[in-house]
Amino acid sequence: GVAADSVHTAEQALSLIEVDYEVLTPVLDGKEAMEPGSPILHDRLFHSEGEFFRPGGLRDEDDDSAPTNIASHFVFEIGDPKQGFKEADVVVEREFRTRPVHQGYIEPHSATARWDRDGRVTIWGSSQGHFAIRDFTALVLGIPISQVKVIPMEIGGGFGGKLVIYVEPVAALLSKRSGRPVKITMTRSEVFEGTGATAGGYIWAKIGATNDGRITAADARFVYEAGAFPGALVNLATTTIFAPYDIPNVRSEGYDVVVNKPKVAPYRAPLGPPAGFAGETLIDELAAKLSMDPIEFRLLNAAKEGTRRVTGIPFKKVGYVETLLAAKAHPHYNAPLGGPNRGRGVATAVCNNITGPASAVVSLQQDGSVGLVEGSADLAGSRTAAAMHVAEVLGITAEEVHPTVGDTDSIGYTAISAGSSAVYKTGWASFEAARDLQRQLAARAALIWDVPVEEVDIADGVFSHRSDPELRLTLRELAARQNTTGGPLLGRAGGAWGGESPGFAVHIVDVEVDPETGKTDIIRYTALQDPGTAVHPLYVEGQIQGGAVQGIGWALNEEYVTDDQGRMLNSSLLDYRMPIAKDLPMIDTQIVEVPNPDHPTGVRGVGEVSIIPPVPAIANAINQALGIRMTETPMSPGAVLEAIWEKEGRG
Repeated sequence: GVAADSVHTAEQALSLIEVDYEVLTPVLDGKEAMEPGSPILHDRLFHSEGEFFRPGGLRDEDDDSAPTNIASHFVFEIGDPKQGFKEADVVVEREFRTRPVHQGYIEPHSATARWDRDGRVTIWGSSQGHFAIRDFTALVLGIPISQVKVIPMEIGGGFGGKLVIYVEPVAALLSKRSGRPVKITMTRSEVFEGTGATAGGYIWAKIGATNDGRITAADARFVYEAGAFPGALVNLATTTIFAPYDIPNVRSEGYDVVVNKPKVAPYRAPLGPPAGFAGETLIDELAAKLSMDPIEFRLLNAAKEGTRRVTGIPFKKVGYVETLLAAKAHPHYNAPLGGPNRGRGVATAVCNNITGPASAVVSLQQDGSVGLVEGSADLAGSRTAAAMHVAEVLGITAEEVHPTVGDTDSIGYTAISAGSSAVYKTGWASFEAARDLQRQLAARAALIWDVPVEEVDIADGVFSHRSDPELRLTLRELAARQNTTGGPLLGRAGGAWGGESPGFAVHIVDVEVDPETGKTDIIRYTALQDPGTAVHPLYVEGQIQGGAVQGIGWALNEEYVTDDQGRMLNSSLLDYRMPIAKDLPMIDTQIVEVPNPDHPTGVRGVGEVSIIPPVPAIANAINQALGIRMTETPMSPGAVLEAIWEKEGRG
C-alpha cells in the first residue's frame, strides 16, 4: 500500500509497483463449489455444523479433516416434514436464484486517525458501532482498548454495510508510521469492489397444504455464497423463510459456501429478501391452486402468540393477524386494477431483530432541561427516539432533552446499531436512566419537605406529597435547587437489554408490465407494519418507505455483474442501477401498533422487515399480470422478456 499527501502522488507511486500473480481456476457458483473435485479456496477452512463460528475461519493445525468450501451447515427442524407432506392434498415446489446486491449507502467508508506521542490513537469514524471500531482496531494493532478512542461522526447510511471495519486500523497504523493525522476515504468503485455486498445464491423450497387451506409441511434448502471468506448469514434465511406461518412440520437447511467473489457483508434483514422471495412466491402459488384469496390464506395459517417457529421457540404477542386484517381492509387491496398487463401482488414477512447491551446517562440542568449521552450510532433517528423515552418518563417535552452520541471514553459500552436494535436497547437504557433520575428527584423533594420518600407521588413531571397538596414541586423547580440540596443530579443505566422484538409486515403492490419490452413499472405501493409502539411515527414511516424502496431495487434492477474471474464489471452508480425518484410512486404506509410485551415502552424493531416483502410481492404481481412465475432476481426487462418468450415457446 501507499500513503501520500495527495491522491495524484499516491497513484504515481502505485504505478511503480509490479505484482506477479499465480492465476488459479476460480469457482464462482455455490452449488459447484460444494461438488467433489471443485477447486478448494482454503485448505484449512473450518467447517461448522450449527451456529458455531470460529474467528479467522481456519481449522487447527492438527485437524486432518478433508478440505471443503462449506464453511457452515445449518439444519432446523420441527415435527415430521415427511409425514406432513403425505397429509397434504396440494404441494408446490420451486428453485430460486438471487444475485448479490449492495447496501447502497450514500457516504463511502471514511475515517481519520491521529496517533499521539503518548501512544493513544483517536479515530473519527462513520460506522454502525464505534465500540466495535475500538475493539477491532485494538485487536488488529495488538494494543489495549484503553489506547483507542473512537469519536462517532454522522453516518451517511449503513444498512449493515458499515458493521464491517475496513479503513480505521489502516489509518491508525499509517498515522503511527507518519507521525501525522491520516484520513482514508474510499472511492465509490472501492466501496463496490472492496466492501461486502449481500450474498447471492440458490434456494429450493416446497410447501404442502390440505384442500381446506391448512399448511401441513414446508421444506427449504439454501446454498449461499459468502465470497472468499465465510460469513453469509444463511442461518437467518433458514429461520426466516416460513416464520410468518403456523406450520407443524418444517425443515430448513442452509450452507455458507466460499467462492471466488468479494467477501459479503450484512444487508438490512440479512438474506431475508431471498428467503421471502422463495417462501412468499410459493404461498401465493398455493393460495391460487386452492382458489383462496391470498390474504385469507395467510390469515388461516398466520403465526400468532404461542406459534412455534422452526427454531422451536414460540412467538410471544405479535401483530401479524392485525396487520393482515388491516391490509385486507385497505382501499388499495380492494381497488380495481384498471388496465391490461397489470397485476397486484401481496407478500408478508417477519424479522426477529436483535437486542444487546447499551448505556445511557442523563444530566439535569438548572433550567430543567436534560442532557442525554447514549452510545448507539444514530442511523435513523435513534437519538430522537431515546430523547423521547427520557421525556416520557420525566414529563417534559422531547425538545427539552438534548441527546448526544458519546465517544468510547464518554459512555459505557453499547453494541452495534444493527438488526433494528438501536431504539430497542438504547431507548430502554435511556428510559431506565430517566427513571434513575426521577427516583433521585423524588428523594430531593422528600429531603426538602422532610418526609419519607415513599410519600412522594410523581405525575406529569410534578412531585407532590401524598397527603398534603400544598407540598408540590415541578421538575424545573427541583432542577433550580439541585446544587443547594445535594449537588448535580445524574441518572445512569447500563445493561444487556434482553427479550425479543419481532416485527411483521404486509406489502401490497400494483405493477404494469410492458410485454414488448419486459419493463415493469410500480404504479401503486402500500406497506403495512407492526412496529409495536411507534415512538416517532414519522421516523417509522420513513424506515418502512426506505426498506420498500431498497426491496424494489433488489427486485427489478440491482445486481453485481461479474466476469468469468469473479471481478465486478458495474462498480459505479451509473452502471449499478438503484431506484431513483422517477422510478417510484409514493410509498403509502399504515402503522399497526401492537405493543411488544418484552419492552417497557412496547417498541419493536422497525428498519429490517420492510425490505423483505417487495421482491416476492412484485414477483406475485408480475405473475398476475402475465401468468409467469419469476424465480430469479433481478426481474429486469431482459429477464421478464425471456420469461415471456419461454412461455410462448420462443425461448
